[in-house]
Amino acid sequence: MDLTLQQLRLVLAVHDTGSFTTAGDRLHLAQSSMSRTVREVERKLGITLFERTTRNLVTTPEGDEFCRVARRMVEAFDAGINHFEGFLAGSRGRVRIAALPSLAAILLPPVVSAYRAAHPHVELSIEDGMSDEVLWRIRTGAVDLAVTVVPEPLPDLHVRPIAADRFCCVFPPQHRFSERRQLNWVDLADQPHIAFAPNSSIRQHAERAFAAAKANPSVVLESRNITTVAGLVAAGLGVAVMPGLVLPLVQFAGLQHRALGDPEVRRRIAVVRDPHRPLAAASEAFMAALAHTRHSAAPLAPETTWL
Repeated sequence: MDLTLQQLRLVLAVHDTGSFTTAGDRLHLAQSSMSRTVREVERKLGITLFERTTRNLVTTPEGDEFCRVARRMVEAFDAGINHFEGFLAGSRGRVRIAALPSLAAILLPPVVSAYRAAHPHVELSIEDGMSDEVLWRIRTGAVDLAVTVVPEPLPDLHVRPIAADRFCCVFPPQHRFSERRQLNWVDLADQPHIAFAPNSSIRQHAERAFAAAKANPSVVLESRNITTVAGLVAAGLGVAVMPGLVLPLVQFAGLQHRALGDPEVRRRIAVVRDPHRPLAAASEAFMAALAHTRHSAAPLAPETTWL
């Protein structure tokens, strides 16, 4: 059975108005065209949709049931087209983002807030993970965008830097480092060190900086969790190095921090996407929201700047 959407709309118009003439006026069609189309639908269905008398038009029981089905089909089609038009315009659809936990917690919330206000019907999801997990998700197409630290060139991906933060040493208030205005990496060589897990971008940056400073601190404990590292430092078990964007997440521990120099190390934070996967309009709109927030938002965490 092959019925067109226009035929369904026409039958529904006749059913709703109870008149070929009124339905024709609504659809800007001649009465003869309306009658001919209804007869064609009846022929294809093998039923009578409307009983015609000289005074009125009555929908048959079979016609009532067909109209219920037809209405669901027309409404579903219209809803789908409205959604697709919104998808093309960026007001509907889905945006999937992968991000480092610290970036998801500190950098993205004002961006997400502004984006949701402007695009309330877009489904937005944020998946946090370690740097290698985030890049794996963007490469496999599991997400549309990634917000992560980019310590080295990624020739297969499109990278747009958005912020940078400087590495610091964190320590308890009673530590002797509290008397210093700034520290160098070599100053940490004789301190017990609380390190992040080897697959953490923080650990990778720190190891390169220690190597450049020819310093080899003694790692006494390590964890992939930022708050765990902060708690261990607060307990006096050692010092740790953290980038500026992480500092708001460890305020509960009451730690102090000093920026590290010689060498001065900054992380480059970027939005990353696969250039071979075209972005939907909703994802493009998120990129625009990120750029707008970058120019209008309040200053970021200590030792952190928008680019």
